[in-house]
Amino acid sequence: MRTSTVAAAAVAATGAMAKPRYLTYFDSWDTTNLPDHSVTEGVTHVSTAFAGSTVFNSGTWYQPFMPLDQIRALFDDGVKVCMSIGGWGDTIGFSEGAKSNETRQTYAQNVATAIKTLGYDCVDIDWEFPGGNGQDYRQTPNSDKVWEIDAFPLFLQAIKDAVGKDIELSIAAPGRVEDMIAYTAENVAKINDIVDYVNVMTYDLMMRRMNATTHHSGVSNSGDSISTYIKRGLSPSKINLGFAFYAKWFETAPTFNCTTPVGCPVAKLEADDGSDTGKSGAVTFEAANMNGDFQRAMQNGIADEELGGQWYWDAEKETFWTWDTAHFVAQKFTKIVAPKKLGGVMNWALAQDSLDWSHFKAMQAGVKAMQ
Repeated sequence: MRTSTVAAAAVAATGAMAKPRYLTYFDSWDTTNLPDHSVTEGVTHVSTAFAGSTVFNSGTWYQPFMPLDQIRALFDDGVKVCMSIGGWGDTIGFSEGAKSNETRQTYAQNVATAIKTLGYDCVDIDWEFPGGNGQDYRQTPNSDKVWEIDAFPLFLQAIKDAVGKDIELSIAAPGRVEDMIAYTAENVAKINDIVDYVNVMTYDLMMRRMNATTHHSGVSNSGDSISTYIKRGLSPSKINLGFAFYAKWFETAPTFNCTTPVGCPVAKLEADDGSDTGKSGAVTFEAANMNGDFQRAMQNGIADEELGGQWYWDAEKETFWTWDTAHFVAQKFTKIVAPKKLGGVMNWALAQDSLDWSHFKAMQAGVKAMQ
C-alpha cells in the first residue's frame, strides 16, 4: 500500500500519461511456474521471445512455442501479443536483411506475412547492437558494421510500412551508453517517428566486458540511460523502462577487499576472443535457484540507497552480486518513470520471478499508480 501511495503521489505531481504500457517478455526457456491473473493483471503487452532473425530473409517464419490463445489466457482480455525477433547474440539475420533496399523490402514483407498469418498484434525488433558491440564484436569488429548505423532506421521504416499502422512496431534498445552506437541524435530523431515505442534494456549495465563493479540495474544508472535517450531526441512517451527479474554475479580480483558496490576491480571476465571465461553469470528469481551462493547473497544483501541497488560481496567466494529488490523497483517509478513522464515499463521475463512474484507485484503497483 505504501509503495502504491508514494508512486501515485509522484505521478500526480508530474502528470505522467494516464494509460501506461506494461509489457512482459515471455521466453521459450521458461514456460512452467507461470503467474496467475492476480500477478499479470494490468499487463498490456506480452512479447514472445524469440523468433530467429535469419528466417525472415528466406520467407519462412517462426512458429510460437505456445498457441497464442493460451498465451492470451494468462493475461487480461485485450492484451496485445507481440512477436519478438532476434535477442542477445542474434544479429546475422538483421545484418543480412538491412543491407539494401531489396533485402529490406523482402525482410519486411516476410515479417508482415508472419505477423498477420499467425495472428500477432505487434512486432518487436530485438536487434540489440546495430553498428557493433554485439556478441561477435571480436570476430566482426565494429569498423565492419559502421554501415549498419545508417541502415538501421531504413530497416525499421521498411518493416513499419509493411506491417501497417494498425500493427505496433517496437524495438529493444541497449541500456549502456557505450552500446548505443546506432542511436545517434540523427538516428534517434528518425527512429522516434518510425516506431511506436522503445523497450530500453536498463539492465546488464554491469557486464563481463567491464573491469570494475557497479549495479547492473540500479536506479541511478538506469535513470542515466533514459536521460541519454531523451537528450538524443527520443520522446519520453515512447520509452518503456526495463526491469530485470534476475541477479548477476562477477568474480572480483584476487585478494581485493570489496567494501563498496561501485569500483571494485574484477577478474578477467571475458577472454581475448570475446568468449565467456565463466567468472560471471546471472541467476533468476526462481525457487530452484534459492540455494548456496545466491541464497547467501539474498540473505545478506545490502541496500545502496544512494545509487539505488541491492548488492553483496561474498568474501569467501570473492564474488560480487547485484540485483533489484521490490523496494528499488518501486523507486524506479518514483525517481524515473514519473518525473521523466515515460510511456511505460517492461520486464525480462515472465516466469523468472516465480519465487514470490515480489518484483512483478511491485511493477504492478507502480503501473496502477500511474493511471
